[in-house]
Amino acid sequence: MESELSALFDNDDDRRAYEEFCAARERGMEPFDLDRPALVCRWRMAGKHVPLLNRHIRALSRRRVMGEPISRNLVSWAKQHIEWSLAEGDYAERDGVLMLVIDVNGNAAMSVGPYEGLADTSLAGLEARARMAAAEEGEAGVAPEALCRIAGSELTVFHAEGAAPAGTLTLIEQLADTRGLTWARANLPDALPEGGAWFLVSDEHGVVAEADADDAFITLCATGYEGLRAKAQ
Repeated sequence: MESELSALFDNDDDRRAYEEFCAARERGMEPFDLDRPALVCRWRMAGKHVPLLNRHIRALSRRRVMGEPISRNLVSWAKQHIEWSLAEGDYAERDGVLMLVIDVNGNAAMSVGPYEGLADTSLAGLEARARMAAAEEGEAGVAPEALCRIAGSELTVFHAEGAAPAGTLTLIEQLADTRGLTWARANLPDALPEGGAWFLVSDEHGVVAEADADDAFITLCATGYEGLRAKAQ
């Protein structure tokens, strides 16, 4: 384990600091209760693994808590805990949702809960979720969900320009590149434009098409995402 950890850090002091950080959380050397949550990340699981984990971790490293960047130690701890401990956990929700909670004091904890699909997949329902995610983006730097519109060969990702994308969204934008689509990010407007096919991209729910949407690219995105989940099981 020590050799694997050494490869992640530039020097021994950084590695030792990380090990101490992990040990404090794993053994509970000082009892603590999480204070008011400042950030909650919800990532879909498959067979006790987290598909797109590296993409989620990159997005986590670009989030903020109480206006400050998340420490590299905490990001490393999260990745290590998921890769080495999640598969060995004793819980029933093998295909549930992993929740990473960071409180206002910078303390972190993980838990696993059941997955529940979206009940409302109307455009209004997806838009409401995207607006809540945009508000989170304003505070934490990354929106966990984004509303997208495909019209012909043009994809619009309604996501704050210049902000870091969530892990699942990077997959969809990459798929757009492979299909030769023209795509761009744009701030979510007060009123959505008419026409096109709409879908939500979510770290928790994957690709969720509007109830009446029928588009080959949305089908490709949904199939690709589910294929990654199946591979992880």
